[in-house]
Parts: sequence; C-alpha cells; structure tokens
Amino acid sequence: MASKLKVKRKIFVLDTSVILYDHNAIMNFDEHDVAIPIPVLEELDEFKKGSDTKNFEAREFIRMLDKKAENKQLTDWISLNGDKRGKFRVIMATPGLDVDATEIYGKGKNDHSILNAALFLQEKEPKRTVILVTKDINLRLKAKALNLHSEDYLTGRVKESNTRFSGRSELLNFPAKHIQELYDKKSVILDPEEKSNIKFKLKPNLFYILKSTKNSALGFFSGESKSMELVEKASFYGIKPRNSEQAFALHAIMNPAIRLVTLTGVAGTGKTLLALAGSLEQRRDFKQIYLARPIVPLSNRDIGFLPGDAEQKINPYMQPLWDNLKFIKNQFSERDRNHKQIDEMVASEKILVTPLAYIRGRSLSNVIFIVDEAQNLTPHEIKTIITRAGENSKFIFTGDVHQIDTPYLDEQSNGLSYIVDRLRGQPLYAHTTLEKGERSELANLANDLL
Repeated sequence: MASKLKVKRKIFVLDTSVILYDHNAIMNFDEHDVAIPIPVLEELDEFKKGSDTKNFEAREFIRMLDKKAENKQLTDWISLNGDKRGKFRVIMATPGLDVDATEIYGKGKNDHSILNAALFLQEKEPKRTVILVTKDINLRLKAKALNLHSEDYLTGRVKESNTRFSGRSELLNFPAKHIQELYDKKSVILDPEEKSNIKFKLKPNLFYILKSTKNSALGFFSGESKSMELVEKASFYGIKPRNSEQAFALHAIMNPAIRLVTLTGVAGTGKTLLALAGSLEQRRDFKQIYLARPIVPLSNRDIGFLPGDAEQKINPYMQPLWDNLKFIKNQFSERDRNHKQIDEMVASEKILVTPLAYIRGRSLSNVIFIVDEAQNLTPHEIKTIITRAGENSKFIFTGDVHQIDTPYLDEQSNGLSYIVDRLRGQPLYAHTTLEKGERSELANLANDLL
C-alpha cells in the first residue's frame, strides 16, 4: 500500500485584526505553523484594557500564549497541541531584508512591520509557503503588491449563497382542503414524512405562502409539532403588518415557542419597529425589554472622548431605537393608556437601553432582548450575547447584512449572517428577510436606485 503523502506545512502570519476577531484563531490552521509578529503583541497590549469584546479577545489571546509558552522561548517554534496541530513562534527583529516594507511604504506604522515579519519568513523559509492572514483588506493589497501571499481569515465565514436565505418559501398547488382547515382550526398537522406531503418538501420553522386553485394563506411550519400554523395580519401595539414578510416577522416575534428571531432587510422595511411593537405586546410576559445596538465609533475613535457620563455618551448611538419607540407611542393619543404606558415603562426601566459592552458575565432571565444593527457584530460577540439567555428569555436580532460599518466584517463574516447560517431549521429559532420597503416612497427610491 502506498503511503499517504504528507501535506506540505505552510506558515501563516497573523495580523492583529484576526486575533481581535477570534482569540482562538491560532488553533484553527490544522497542522500548519503560525507566526505572530511582535508589533501584533504590542497592539494587543493596547487593547487589553476595557469591557468591549475586542478587549476580551486581546486578553484571552495573551493568556493563552503565555500558557502555551510557559518555560519556553517565544522566538523558537513551540508546539500548539502535539501532533494534531503545528507550531507557533513570535517574530522579533527582521534584519537584512531584500524587500523592506518600511522602506517602500514608510516607517513608523505597525502594519508595515507586520509585512516585514512575513517577508522575513518568506526569505528564511524559501521551500515553504508563507501566507499573511488579515481581515484588513488594505493590508492584503499591500502584501500582494510585494508578491506576498495574503488571505482573509475564513473561520466563521458563511457561504455567499447562505446569506440569501429568506426564511420563507412558496407552495403552489397546495390542497385547498388543507388551507380551509388552516383557516378553520388555525393549524393543521402536516407530517413531512407522509407520502401525501413529501412532494411539498416542508422544512422546519420556515414560513410559507400557500396557494391552491381556490384559495391562499400564510403559514408557518413548526418542525416540533409538525403542524402548519396560520399566520394572520394582526395588529400589535398599534402596528399592523403591511405585507406578508412583516406578518411572518411578527408571528415569529409573538410565537412563545420561538426563543430566537433574526430579521434582515434593507433600511425602511420595518425590522426594528416590528421587533419593538411585538415586544411591547408581550410586556406582561417578561420583566424587562432590553434594547441595544453595537456602538461603532466615528473615525475609529472610542466613545470615551465624548463628553458626559456613560448614558450621555451612548445616547447618540441609541437614538434610532428611541425614534422607533416614539413612532409607536404616536400611534395613540396622549390620553390613551398605551401612550402613557410607554413613558411609564421607560421611567421604571421596564424598557431599558443598554450598551452591549456590559452584557458579559450576566444572566438574563424573563427578558426580551432586541439587538439592532446586529450585522456590525462578530460571530463571537453574537455567541456571547445569546449565551447570556436565562429562563424565559427571548432574543431578537435585526440588521442589514449589506450595510456594515465595521472595517473587518463583510456580508459573509458578520455575526448576523453567522446565526442564520448555523441555526436555520432549529426548533427554537425563526428567521425572515424583509424586502419590501414601507418607510416612504422616497426611502424606497433611494434603496432601489442609489
């Protein structure tokens, strides 16, 4: 028997952006070796203080490196995990380079020193492939200009086709008797394993537009009960769905069996408004309604430079949530009980706007937690939030995966796309994509043509 050819081990050089995205990245290169340039450790030292997720990632990586390098020289190749993983080392000085990035691109910038670390290994290990891994697209371009292999960090990245999952489907030639039964009984058992139903290829926790030659209906197929539930266009806290997509979204939000909901769509499709209206309708079932958005500082500056206390610092970022809350309140007259109730809920902190940075370590029970603009979160941040869920908690994530404001995330690597890809079909989860804009004709025009 011919012996298996050994895979030629590569050397991956990691940039700071990769470690801040995933502190465990060093363990995700199989049998290949990993190098950490010293400027990366210097940058991580600056990130280690703080309560944001990137600060946590920096601390965890530093601790892990310290543990693995115990009683060893970091400049030597150190085993990551016996024979199952490769080795790692820290690249310090890079003297005598034939091609020097600091001479070409300029001195005094850590990115150029990181490029030099990769170039140094490329010269010292001519028989091995050296690859710079970074989530900074500009750094990848600079590397390629120096004939240096560079790649994005792909762990946690979903396939492009999966970002188009809408959470709904259309069934033509659906039996009229089933649709009528659905209207009469509000649900109908449809076992997808039964021969009569196999042709429909029913998928768990998916929304359906059901059509027959006589009638039509909107349905939700529960994988747990194997029943098709009727989706009605009911009004919740003054907000009534204007199309089938919004009806699907509200059904998922109001369904007590669904503990995690994701809503995606362009601006003006009603994602945040529907999440708030459905949550207010369920105010008696939960102790609190939490509202949060990831804070993406302007010009990459931390919010610490803003004047005021913590609440005053985050208020400008949270204003869209208050705007939606105000819109719901204005559906009622000032004398109406529902109008006054929203003010009372805010005053008593039944409705609470909170920064995501303070969620780590908490256990959230009996709450609805709405996270707006979730496309600006990493997969690890999303996991951190969801794992805070205690008893009787519901999480709603909204966002537009095509509109990302953080520099190292894209349509496939952001946390919102990651949830949809990993959890679709699970009994506690439902998703729907909102496509039809309902904000105004002007907003629709901008989305379509600009």
